[in-house]
Amino acid sequence: MSDGLRLTAFVSDSDLWHHKPVYHEIVRRAQKAGLAGASAFRGIEGYGATGRIHTTRILSLADELPTIVIIVDTRAKIEAFLPQLDELIPGGLATLEPVEILHFSAARQRRAM
Repeated sequence: MSDGLRLTAFVSDSDLWHHKPVYHEIVRRAQKAGLAGASAFRGIEGYGATGRIHTTRILSLADELPTIVIIVDTRAKIEAFLPQLDELIPGGLATLEPVEILHFSAARQRRAM
């Protein structure tokens, strides 16, 4: 186990950076920065600062769905990445939470059996 930091960036699936989704650019930059990993998840319903609900329900338009990008790594690496996030989502929201990082491997699992 090791101590780390989880960065969660809240964006919309319609947010763009140079004609590409912002969530895609965040994941790409995280990889380029050598961060341990990043994943983007699209929500099925939510609202943000405007208070307008965005949903995938059949009778509603599925526009501007909530999307989160989660990145976990050491505090130093996450903090070094924050200026890039600030550039990509200047009007958005992100959270930082301390986490304990567990590393699993096939060899470790075999030993435990």
